[in-house]
Amino acid sequence: MSDVLKEKDEDSSEATKRELHETSLYQDVKPTQWPIIYSPEYNIGFLGLEKLHPFDAGKWGKVYGFLKEAKMIRDDTTVRATEATEKDLLVVHTKGYLNTLKWSFHVAQITEVPPVAFLPNFIVQRKVLRPFRYQTGGTILAGKLAQERGWAINIGGGFHHCSANQGGGFCAYADITLSIKFMFDRLQSISKVLIIDLDAHQGNGHERDFMDDDRVYIMDVYNRGIYPYDGYAKRAIKRKVELSHGTDDEVYLELVDRHTKEALEEFQPDAVVYNAGTDILEGDPLGNLSITAQGIIERDRLVFSHVRSRNIPILMVTSGGYQRSTARIIADSILNLKQLGLIPCEDAENAPKPRFMIPRSQSEGFIARIKRSCQPENNQSSTTQKGDTPLADT
Repeated sequence: MSDVLKEKDEDSSEATKRELHETSLYQDVKPTQWPIIYSPEYNIGFLGLEKLHPFDAGKWGKVYGFLKEAKMIRDDTTVRATEATEKDLLVVHTKGYLNTLKWSFHVAQITEVPPVAFLPNFIVQRKVLRPFRYQTGGTILAGKLAQERGWAINIGGGFHHCSANQGGGFCAYADITLSIKFMFDRLQSISKVLIIDLDAHQGNGHERDFMDDDRVYIMDVYNRGIYPYDGYAKRAIKRKVELSHGTDDEVYLELVDRHTKEALEEFQPDAVVYNAGTDILEGDPLGNLSITAQGIIERDRLVFSHVRSRNIPILMVTSGGYQRSTARIIADSILNLKQLGLIPCEDAENAPKPRFMIPRSQSEGFIARIKRSCQPENNQSSTTQKGDTPLADT
């Protein structure tokens, strides 16, 4: 566990006596609502500044729109996220770190958008950080819903480069750490959590937070040749799978399949946090991997199949993805999980339809595309690693 979190939890008896702060994030959800979490507040847009970063700062709304178009969800059958308050954030973050976010220059460094440094901070809070706080609230709520329903998907979140006292890589709040800490504090059935981080980048934020914390097992599959190069944080990874530039579907899916099964068998968690970044997509300017859209859909199927077959709650966050096509891929993957029965929600499906709504219909040819996606191409192998061991020995 990081020094910051150790300091927060060093007196466990005192923590037990202390009443948990009141929060609106753990809201009750109707049986007719899917455990899919979203808010229009997720999306970032202000005078075109969002275009100065390769990240598609409106992808979350596009994913939601695609799912609505496919008639999987409606506004009344999804869960609306609420904003994480300062008290919520202080469960993990230090007061000092939150104070640094009151300086626009520091936020510009975290978001990697230099012009943000010249904006008044009240604008930065409202147009940049507020969307992050809403997404963080969604990830925290997803932990509760996963425990109640068996699964939950936050259409945002996955800020895996942010730790308790440091942001970076377009990650201002440690939503994964916060969600797990809330589960440990408020859900009696959750005492061991497995993080499966399949974003193209190393998840150094949650790794620093859970350093030496035996309650959290981290499996991280990432490109070793890109940001953040955090050697210290790697010490927290229990199952490290390092990829080389250009790793393709065949190699990647075999690694994900094998290591997911082995991690679940080794740790036997009470819940799984799945960081489902799509920056592994071929052509991504920062991920530098060669995974196809079909490979991403198959990856998500593998993870959900292994976790759900063991009756372990799973919450998914969408994390990185720096191409305009990723929103469509995320939506198609969620639709595939539903079609395969891996994310059931019968009450939501049987909820009364609003008047004049067009009847549900499936996207033509979708299942055929998914079946084709499960056939990996025979491409060249890539140099990968588990921990410090060559791939041939894993």
